[in-house]
Amino acid sequence: MAYYLCCAPTGTTDDNLIPAAGARRAVEDCFQTAKTEVGLDHYQVRRYDAWYRHITLAMLAHTYLAATATIAPKALAAASSRSHSARSNVSWHT
Repeated sequence: MAYYLCCAPTGTTDDNLIPAAGARRAVEDCFQTAKTEVGLDHYQVRRYDAWYRHITLAMLAHTYLAATATIAPKALAAASSRSHSARSNVSWHT
């Protein structure tokens, strides 16, 4: 049995709570991807400021990769219409 414990103002309907509960999976997937692609979990905590810098740079790198992966198909389609050169089949994003 699975359940969620929610803290919301009185009068909040199930229709408002269900999307919030569903977003949990997307957030977990984002963190798992960041762990594997940019090394979010590859730091041994010694000082807070160093940990904070590492987390900030890892999340910035993950944001860049996600934005590039979103834009890349559009850019490749535009480039292929202008150029007939061979493209590499290697890609860092899935």
